[in-house]
Amino acid sequence: MNLHDWIDELCDALDVEIDLDESLVLDVAREAAHGVARPAAPLTTFLLGYAAAGAEGDPDAMDRLAGAAMDLAKRWDKTPDDLAHEDDDPEVEEELAEA
Repeated sequence: MNLHDWIDELCDALDVEIDLDESLVLDVAREAAHGVARPAAPLTTFLLGYAAAGAEGDPDAMDRLAGAAMDLAKRWDKTPDDLAHEDDDPEVEEELAEA
């Protein structure tokens, strides 16, 4: 049995009918696990599912919600200084320092 089969069977057992973007949910889980803590992955995906249900499973809303969760996880452990400079280009910064 593969992951897709598991999801189909689980949806049947839970009486859920949804077109699931598996890779999107897994991406959110990965970002939460790496950016926050491993236990954040299942909790984050649960809350994402809850929010998606509130949006009636709208695929565009799901993409927006998942993006918000991933963005938060990516910023979670960064200091305000890190966030202010995360898009800086090191080569440009070096040239500016030399000028």
